[in-house]
Amino acid sequence: MREVFQQELAEVQERLVEIATLVAESIDNATRAFNEVNVALAEQVIEDDDRIDAAAAELDELAINILARQQPVARDLRIVVSALRISASLERMGDMAEHIAQLSRYRFPDKVVPKSLRPTFVEMGAVDVAIARKLVDLLRTEDVALAEEIRNDDDKVDALHLSVFDKVLGETWKGEAIDTVDATLASRYHERFADHAVSIAKKVQYLATGDWVPAGD
Repeated sequence: MREVFQQELAEVQERLVEIATLVAESIDNATRAFNEVNVALAEQVIEDDDRIDAAAAELDELAINILARQQPVARDLRIVVSALRISASLERMGDMAEHIAQLSRYRFPDKVVPKSLRPTFVEMGAVDVAIARKLVDLLRTEDVALAEEIRNDDDKVDALHLSVFDKVLGETWKGEAIDTVDATLASRYHERFADHAVSIAKKVQYLATGDWVPAGD
């Protein structure tokens, strides 16, 4: 029975890696759609979100079945419960990528944000993609150094997010009301994507080391 249980835990980890890989592909496509005005990519991201949702639901069902049948304790219990919470965060990351793609689709054939903000969003998108890829490796390896890198990358996204607000609220801002709304929403989606990745990184770090990193650290 113990061998079967360990196989099931390994399957949980494999499924988390698979979902994270889907999310990484989704944010890569979403940011390219956003910055390149590629409506085909935007549509693909929106369509692929259903795959992420379905994969997360299947993982949740597996984890709940393990809890019911195996009644794990101590670290094994933390692994299964953490998997449920990580799955929820991955699903939300997929939603953020979808929201970014939806903005691109809604404004097609125009770009979503004014020219003055485009370099900021290119950089923000690149950092989000890097975070997503590191998250895949973190879930596969539990390398806590990757968790620290994700937290540092999140700081970069936060700074870019604040710079967008400084721009749209500044006296020199010439954008229309719709430009302000779009820029604010898009920046928030990028920022929340990174936040969910940090939440996952903290959980993996805790499982690997036993040390919990408080919120805000």
